[in-house]
Amino acid sequence: MPSDSPAPIHADEVKKIAALAHLELGPGEAERMTRELARVLAYVRQLQEVDVSMVAPTAHAQVDRQPLRADDPRPSLPHELALREAPVVSQDGFAVPSFVEEG
Repeated sequence: MPSDSPAPIHADEVKKIAALAHLELGPGEAERMTRELARVLAYVRQLQEVDVSMVAPTAHAQVDRQPLRADDPRPSLPHELALREAPVVSQDGFAVPSFVEEG
């Protein structure tokens, strides 16, 4: 990034973003992250200048590749074998920790 262009992000903004993300930045990390984010933002600015007016919008990239296999039912892993290596089994299935308090 040229030195005469304004920095797109400042160290105090990086520190605020890090705090919001619950990240601790060590000595010198805020300055390093500021430089790295400035480069990323400068690249985004450069990409915004690309003329795409003649490019048709797409929802998916067009890639030359083999077609996907048919989605036909196939025999699955036997139930007992699937649960054999599970650390905890509950109600004949995998036991997983709850993420939301029910009550």
